[in-house]
Amino acid sequence: MAGHSQFKNIMHRKGAQDKKRAQLFTKLGREITVAARLGGPEPDKNPRLRQAINQARSQNMPNTNIERAIKRATGSDADNYEEARYEGYGPGNVAVVVEALTDNRNRTVADVRAVFSKHGGSLGETNSVTFNFDRVGLIQYGPEAGDAETVLEAAIEAGAQDVESSEDGHDIYTEPDDLMDVREAIAQQLGEPHAARLDWRPKITTPVDEETAHKLFRFFDALEELDDVQRTAANYEIDEAVLHKLSA
Repeated sequence: MAGHSQFKNIMHRKGAQDKKRAQLFTKLGREITVAARLGGPEPDKNPRLRQAINQARSQNMPNTNIERAIKRATGSDADNYEEARYEGYGPGNVAVVVEALTDNRNRTVADVRAVFSKHGGSLGETNSVTFNFDRVGLIQYGPEAGDAETVLEAAIEAGAQDVESSEDGHDIYTEPDDLMDVREAIAQQLGEPHAARLDWRPKITTPVDEETAHKLFRFFDALEELDDVQRTAANYEIDEAVLHKLSA
């Protein structure tokens, strides 16, 4: 089975207790700043900012930090973060897309390249691996949103393309241009989602064994430790039995 969502959830559970709180707030704060700079500082008029604030609050980020991040986007000394994307192959020849927010592209590409090299991967050129993925809108809910049938019906009514449900929650996919409209429609039925963003969905997957899966853990952990890295996508496939062993 494709282990994309399940593997990410396992990684999150294993790493949550070790993740530095300040580092998490840094990543959340950058997303708030960029969202406010691109779409304005009013959450009611800026869906991306509203989602970023909701996600920050779900992680217990203090309101003072949130307000400071918004002010950084509008003040005279506004932080000039840029969105950057890096592509390459990680352990097991898995295709990887790294999305970052950076104020220094030279520093970020050097840091990302070092992680790829240290873990036996290779950083490629732009568009060197994205042909393995579809660009999609992704809306995520936890299991508390309802059972698979309930979420599927709500997603269809809201205009979504596809839904993947598991014990960890629900991934709802949309056309990229439809993301915010579907998000607003489905939130009226299921409440605010945990996340709503553009993402990369694998077209084809690369099977990995248990040894390679452990290497992928270490590789993705190292990427997540970089302050500039916001999220990653990859096209691995992991057997159900291996997933259970990794989550034990």
